[in-house]
Amino acid sequence: MDEQSLRELAEQHLRALAGPEAALREDQWSAIRALVLERHRALVVQRTGWGKSAVYFVATALLRELGEGPTVIVSPLLSLMRNQVQAAASAGVHAATINSSNTEEWSSIEEQVAVGEVDVLLVSPERLNNPDFRDTVLPELTHAAGLLVVDEAHCISDWGHDFRPDYRRLRTLLTELPEGVPVLATTATANDRVVQDVSEQLGVGGHGGSAETLVLRGTLDRESLRLGVVRLPSSQSRLAWLAEQLAELPGSGIIYTLTVAATEEVSGFLRQRGYEVASYSGRTDATERGQAEDDLLANRVKALVATSALGMGFDKPDLGFVVHLGAPSSPISYYQQIGRAGRGVQRAEVLLLPGQEDSDIWSYFASLAFPPEPTVRAVLDTLTRAGGPLSTAALEPRVELGRGRLEMVLKVLDVDGAVRRVKGGWESTGEPWSYDAERYERVAAERRSEQQAMLDYIDTPHCRMDFLRRQLDDPYTEPCGRCDNCTGTAHSSEVGRQALQLAEEHLNQPGVEIAPRKRWPTGMDALGVPVSGTVREVEQAAPGRAVGRLTDIGWGNRLRELLAPSAPDQELPDDLYQACIRVLASWEWSQRPVGVISIGSRTRPRLVGNLATRIASVGRLPLLGEVVTNPNTAPRRGTNSAQRVAALWQQFRIPDDLELSSLEGPVLLMDDYVDTGWTLTHVSRLLRHAGAPAVLPFTLATTS
Repeated sequence: MDEQSLRELAEQHLRALAGPEAALREDQWSAIRALVLERHRALVVQRTGWGKSAVYFVATALLRELGEGPTVIVSPLLSLMRNQVQAAASAGVHAATINSSNTEEWSSIEEQVAVGEVDVLLVSPERLNNPDFRDTVLPELTHAAGLLVVDEAHCISDWGHDFRPDYRRLRTLLTELPEGVPVLATTATANDRVVQDVSEQLGVGGHGGSAETLVLRGTLDRESLRLGVVRLPSSQSRLAWLAEQLAELPGSGIIYTLTVAATEEVSGFLRQRGYEVASYSGRTDATERGQAEDDLLANRVKALVATSALGMGFDKPDLGFVVHLGAPSSPISYYQQIGRAGRGVQRAEVLLLPGQEDSDIWSYFASLAFPPEPTVRAVLDTLTRAGGPLSTAALEPRVELGRGRLEMVLKVLDVDGAVRRVKGGWESTGEPWSYDAERYERVAAERRSEQQAMLDYIDTPHCRMDFLRRQLDDPYTEPCGRCDNCTGTAHSSEVGRQALQLAEEHLNQPGVEIAPRKRWPTGMDALGVPVSGTVREVEQAAPGRAVGRLTDIGWGNRLRELLAPSAPDQELPDDLYQACIRVLASWEWSQRPVGVISIGSRTRPRLVGNLATRIASVGRLPLLGEVVTNPNTAPRRGTNSAQRVAALWQQFRIPDDLELSSLEGPVLLMDDYVDTGWTLTHVSRLLRHAGAPAVLPFTLATTS
């Protein structure tokens, strides 16, 4: 087929996909020609809504007509997968997906792929290293593939703002592709460094290296977006401002927050003010997520109040606004999130309401980066000594890493060839491995630079869109003429007195439930701790209460200030004392407590002791005493659950003079804050063994 005939056919497929008025952009055609005619590798860096998915759907249709195998799309975007399966059908392309949300369909889909009934298979990057999929399905799929697509390709690069170790496995896949299989990588968010990194990695396994990668890079301007920043002095004023302005924002949209707790606080307040909104985060049930997405797509809600769990892959062309309550830590991730708006409308409002607590939240997430070398070496040594596969659950008690960070370390070690995922868990390969400290520090420095750039974006007196495009090394930057700085029409920061009062009442309402732990961590016997399985009911704590979460936008700021590592130990401040009284007064316990006990604190003995004394006094309850901290034990460590329980096991004891067996009701157990919940679980167990009929934990703060 000659080039002209191929282009005419490509235009037909595009019109079937996007409507009768659609026409190929020149860069779209350049990418399709490179893939279909020249069988090259291409990296397309274009703004959100430009039509990157049209490139691979049209290319797929053409390649299938030429008798080639199915397209394999690697994408982390579950919501986008759902949208794209529907979109592909309109272009006559049969698409299917294999991801964590449709496990019951995997076998059927794999059979359809094997017999040629599937034109496009979308897979999540995690599937690439599932032993069954990697060893059974992937080799045959790789051999038969007509096109490989890497969506959100910036995830390949650890310089990218959303690096995912699973993506690095694509290097292996690229080396195993048969000669002549084209590869397409797409992203809307890649600066020069990421473009170079991704281009080089696309060249792996190719014929001629990275020179074979065609890079198509366009302007990142979004003509529909109207960017602005609104500075407000407090969380209460930001929430009040939002409640007053939300009805005036066009259509429906997304309100981003930095924490899960904030999604609940904000959505709860907006519902009180009469708005139809829904919350959306990584903790939202999968069914509820799907329903929330559908409600927004159908304009049944004014907004989703979401964390970055909604950051990529949500496709709603008429999304009218994006508001951020709190700034993301990177201008690049900010650009990507605001790119959800204004794809199919002429004007969309994009507003950032920064908060004083933003930097603290950035610092917390930065603390979860790749661990230091001794910690990583301990993981490798443990697998080497095991002599066989260890599951993540079995490995966790033996190393000082929480589950999430341990999984990240294992993925990186797997990509580097030091460990291998097999049936039954992970095993050491015995291959030498070096810790690239210099690279990790360079990446950490890049993250710090991004945080400063985000602060600079907030403060800039110049064009905001131009600022973001420069951060992405857009070669076509110029002032947009639309943002608040370009037009001199900043949004008013005035807030009505009644709205502010209602927001203050909402955020100042204290009280968070502390759910008791009901199962011990696995592998405790390996650490010499004689517990396993379910925490026996006669040893459990009852559901407890905290004044607030450290991540709250209401009490969070106050509690972080009081409990910061650098904060002095002090008596309970009066405002928090009053908040404690309000929480206790609203606590609908089945039986009133008969006494107060505190947990001995190494770091804040004055605060915890005063908390217990004042609560006992106001409640006219006896102050029964204190659970003693053994002086010869190490302080509790912030590692994984099993390590935490092991560290706590000998740390506390019940003093001989603390008589509990004669009590006829529950005791209030006081501490400064609860993190993992294991301290309260262990101490409650000790108190129940000593005769306490029930234990009601009470803390000033909880971390979740």
